[in-house]
Amino acid sequence: MTPPAAPARPTDTAAGARDPARLRSAFVLPLSSRNSSANSSISPLTPFPDTPTPPSPLERYPSRRVNGVHGYLSTVTTTVTTWYLEQTAPSDLSPAQEPPAAAGVRIARAEVPSPEFSHFLYTAVGSDVAWTDRLVWSREAWEEYLHRPGVETWVAYERGTPAGYIELEGQDEGVVEIVYFGLLPAFRGRRIGGHLLTWGTSRAWDMADRRPDRMPTKRVWVHTCSKDGPYALDNYRRRGFRVFDVKTSDEE
Repeated sequence: MTPPAAPARPTDTAAGARDPARLRSAFVLPLSSRNSSANSSISPLTPFPDTPTPPSPLERYPSRRVNGVHGYLSTVTTTVTTWYLEQTAPSDLSPAQEPPAAAGVRIARAEVPSPEFSHFLYTAVGSDVAWTDRLVWSREAWEEYLHRPGVETWVAYERGTPAGYIELEGQDEGVVEIVYFGLLPAFRGRRIGGHLLTWGTSRAWDMADRRPDRMPTKRVWVHTCSKDGPYALDNYRRRGFRVFDVKTSDEE
C-alpha cells in the first residue's frame, strides 16, 4: 500500500517530501501491518532478489479476481484511512511498563550496518502482515540505505533471540521519523511492543547525543493506517503521539 503523503509541517522542510510508503508499523495482538502483494509469500529466508520475474495480471493486482466464466478482472475497492501522528517534546512520551526482568528482554542498537540482518528483520516481522516495498531491494540498496546518516536500527531480544525492531531516520531541521516498527509473530502479545516503542521513541529524542552533527530533535513523527490492524493507532496514542492529520483514499 502506498498511503498519501503527509502534509508539509513547519519543521519538515525538505524532509516533508519523503515517501511515507517506506514506513510500516507491525501491530498484531498487539502489533500488525499492511500491504498485500504477490511478493508477500517470500519467506525470511528468501535471498536478495536479482532480476524480478515479470508478474502476472493477478500478481500485479492482488485485490482483483478473474471471473470464472468471462475471464475479466473484477476490481474490489477498499477505503483506507491514514493517520499522521507526532510528538513535539520529549515530555510527550508516555512510557510503557517494561517486561519483567525474568523475561530476559533487552534492546540494543545494531551499530554495524548489515544488509543481511536488516533484510532478515524486515521479512521476519513483515512476512505475515504483507510488508512488500523492500522485498525487491538488492543487497546494494540495503547497504546504501543503512549507511545514510541518521538511520538507526534498534533490536529487541528475548533471552538472546531477536524479537522485533524499530527503525529511525533522522531528517532535516531536527525531525526524526519512525520508519518501521514491529515484532516477529511469536513475540507479539508479550509486553515487548510497548516497551520497544517507548525505547525507540526515546532514542529518536536523544539522537543528537549520538550524532553531534545533528541539531537536537524537535519533532518525532510516524504514520499508520486502517490496514495496520485494530491496535496500531491506539498503541501510538498510548505512547503520547497525537494525530495531526487524517486522510482517506480508495485502493484497489
